[in-house]
Amino acid sequence: MEEEFKTWLEAGGANSKSARDTRAHAVRTIENNLAQLGSAHADLETAWKADQFEQLLQKLKELRDNFSAGGKEYKVLMPQSEKPDNRLSNWRAWLSQYGQFLGGEPRGERDADRIRQYVLEHYIETAREDENETIDVLVRDVNEALSLNQAWPNICQAISGPKFLELADVQVPERIGANQSSATVFRFRLNGTGGVKASGADPRPFVLFDTIGAAFKPVLNFNRQTGRSAYRIKPLGASNKAEDAVEVANLTDVARAMLIEGRPARIQSIRGGPVNYLVYGRQKLIRYVLDPTIAKEIGVPPQGELSQTSNEAPTRIGPEKEMDQYVSKPTNLILYGPPGTGKTYATAVEAIRLCGEPVSQDREEVMAAYRRLSEAGRIEFVTFHQSISYEDFVEGLRPTQGGKDGLAGFELRAEQGVFRRIARRAETSTGPGDVGYSIEGRQVFKMSIGEAANSEDAYLFEEAIAGGYTLLGWEDIDWSDDRFSKREAIIEAVREKGIMEQGEPTAASGRVQMPFIFRNWIKSGDIVIVSKGNSLFRAIGEVSGEYQFVPREGGGYAHRRAVRWLWIDRAGVPVSEIYAHNFSQKSVYQLTDAELNIPALERYIASQKDVGAGAPEAFVLIIDEINRANISKVFGELITLLEPDKRTGQPNALKVRLPYSSDIFGVPGNLHIIGTMNTADRSIALLDTALRRRFEFRELMPDASLLGVVEGINVAKLLATINERIEYLFDREHQIGHAYFMGCQSRTDVDVVMRHKIIPLLSEYFYEDWGKVAAVLGDARDSGTDLEGRFIDRHEIKPPTGINGEDDAAPRYRWNVRSVFSYDDFLAK
Repeated sequence: MEEEFKTWLEAGGANSKSARDTRAHAVRTIENNLAQLGSAHADLETAWKADQFEQLLQKLKELRDNFSAGGKEYKVLMPQSEKPDNRLSNWRAWLSQYGQFLGGEPRGERDADRIRQYVLEHYIETAREDENETIDVLVRDVNEALSLNQAWPNICQAISGPKFLELADVQVPERIGANQSSATVFRFRLNGTGGVKASGADPRPFVLFDTIGAAFKPVLNFNRQTGRSAYRIKPLGASNKAEDAVEVANLTDVARAMLIEGRPARIQSIRGGPVNYLVYGRQKLIRYVLDPTIAKEIGVPPQGELSQTSNEAPTRIGPEKEMDQYVSKPTNLILYGPPGTGKTYATAVEAIRLCGEPVSQDREEVMAAYRRLSEAGRIEFVTFHQSISYEDFVEGLRPTQGGKDGLAGFELRAEQGVFRRIARRAETSTGPGDVGYSIEGRQVFKMSIGEAANSEDAYLFEEAIAGGYTLLGWEDIDWSDDRFSKREAIIEAVREKGIMEQGEPTAASGRVQMPFIFRNWIKSGDIVIVSKGNSLFRAIGEVSGEYQFVPREGGGYAHRRAVRWLWIDRAGVPVSEIYAHNFSQKSVYQLTDAELNIPALERYIASQKDVGAGAPEAFVLIIDEINRANISKVFGELITLLEPDKRTGQPNALKVRLPYSSDIFGVPGNLHIIGTMNTADRSIALLDTALRRRFEFRELMPDASLLGVVEGINVAKLLATINERIEYLFDREHQIGHAYFMGCQSRTDVDVVMRHKIIPLLSEYFYEDWGKVAAVLGDARDSGTDLEGRFIDRHEIKPPTGINGEDDAAPRYRWNVRSVFSYDDFLAK
């Protein structure tokens, strides 16, 4: 029956094998626990015939409601889960599907079935696994994914009708945009109650906001010792350990502690992510909204910003002042000027200043600071050219080997460009922390906790994070005995007790190698980086305990090491941020120092330390030669978001939905952008008007006063004279910068610059018109005779035999660069 159900699911559009297996597992678990669920029937087929699963569907809803009230009745189905509400919603939907299967409903015959199955699997269930509260479904995306022929009305009807609402266990979605078109968006709420609450009660009675408007909430934490969930408040001066926290059962106590007593509480973004102790008004939280009943009980206003909860008169702080208090105003700056005026070096100085670092007068110290910030990921450098595109700069689709089901072949996935990567770092920064973190002397290991692409393994990661440990699967053999410090003992034990795979175990076998590394190589104080697939990482922790064997019901993942989690981002960050190449599929292995970006890794760890000052770090993107690219093509819709007042957290903040990933994206206020323009390459007058309006322009012109005398040659006078002549013959934008001569220490150095840089550049400027080149160098004469100049010589070319030149024709000359230059006009006096 189970295989027939999977075949029925596949016919209805469930193309993923793991998705079909997950549904079958859920149905099988429900059938194995019918008695505990209050069903009088022996199997699901009998239960379906009796009441079409009415009793079981109601029971699953009651289990979800019981969990929301703090109960543990759901453990009969999900003994290892700590956050079962979304899984219970999915299981209700899958049980309904099984009922349709038992009822003989045909599958795969109509587009409506394919539409419902696709939206359920790729939107509703995925969003629940990611713990999202809402999910938007764009009709156009569904149409393209299923290769339908402009089936906008069919899609709208299929996913808003009662059949889908019952199947997905959701209520009527919010319809955004036109009634039935390709641009129609359906917004489903996934709050565990099947949509918007009928009572109209506020689902979040206490919400706090940071400087850029992101919302946070107090979170319940499950205490394994007491067996109950509670909010945690940290007494002043206490550590972050769970045993030092004060646990309270209601939000009134949390609000009183945070808003009146100024104590930290465990807080998390409403979109998920790391859970930290934060203080209202002193770190990143500067505004709150509180249920009026709770507000009245503790004696504060229902809404407040910064000092409104103090004993002083409330002081309302506007959005601009809120941002100014924590982050300097976003900088959009373009440095422009002729070549060689020090624009690139000036960007380094400006970037260091924007990052809040002191700027030294010593060039070597400046560049050392620049390299340090670049290695830490706070400064990125990119050069624009004619071929760069939106897909390179923002995001684009890239072929990736292997699908989500581990099948051979390729699939296209959205990959972030340099702009999105640094924007993500800026967006997630919570401050540098008052205490640094050093990797020196520690080993760093990559670890997998469950299979990232398998939703059934998602609870393992959440369990590990909540419990403060990391997990390893493989054989359910206790490796605690001292004899297992030897690889041979593990091989022998696997040979005697192992059941995971066939064949003779060897030192290279995964079931030997992985436990050996996990037990013996990893030491307390070492770092573990938890992967999310091969290309992302989602957590970093410090190992704080020895190996433990903790068997679980049903087997698997019985091996533990205690971990103090330092950084968490459930969405995942590209591995390239901290490592030279993607991770491999091994469960655990050591990363090499040579391929680790240690400064970036240390910055990620420090960015979520609870002791941070609250101000997000500044990040700088440097775009060299910004005018060489097609600006409209490269920036796309983001050109609007670059304006300082359109940044996230600003009064006129805007966000857009990106075309490839469909992510909602805004440019964070702590990301500064510096560009450079070579005006000799392309006039500033030709720059895109939209870019001109959004950037401040700062001109850098040649400064001959920075140059001195080199072996009797007045280099400052030489450069000033050349530039004066260029401006007369051409324009001011094609002058020559002082940087060409900055490194000259001898006459030979000056000769090299003139011969191999200045003269070829002048030849290019004047399109091989050597008469003008000679004029710039002071070697032009009105006489028609041969001329021996200071830098170039001129020789008249005689007409070839048989060709009679016209008497009034201008003479023609051959120009040669002299082997020895004369600087008589530029000698120092």
